[in-house]
Amino acid sequence: MKAEVYRVAERYGLPVSLVANSWINHPRTPWLEMVVVDAGPDIADDWIAERAGPGDIVVTADLPLADRVLKAGAQAIGATGRPFTHDSIGSALAGRMIGEHLRSVGEVTGGAKPFGPADRSRFLQALDQAVQKARRAKLGR
Repeated sequence: MKAEVYRVAERYGLPVSLVANSWINHPRTPWLEMVVVDAGPDIADDWIAERAGPGDIVVTADLPLADRVLKAGAQAIGATGRPFTHDSIGSALAGRMIGEHLRSVGEVTGGAKPFGPADRSRFLQALDQAVQKARRAKLGR
């Protein structure tokens, strides 16, 4: 989804922070900041959650991170274009816990479906809507 994020950011002139525990190839543009954090569990998530706030959009498949940034006032969007909301995050976290439990007792739960063109379209639409919402909030509308 990085290419889609870059395209939308460039179109709207938005800054992007790409956060990871190792360097990732990315476009060399003034609006993109590559942040390399120490390796370790949740260090990148902690960096993001500590800085996220109103007007920010976080793209993540990590449900606990989505919950943290929502609580901080930011928007969170999954890679398939599913926006996380205060109303939906609780049930998503509960489903995650059930899946973890099933896997811990030996159930085969499958995995994520392959990413397809419909997912890409849904993601771009959700990202565009999130940008518009953030812009309206910034303008106080």
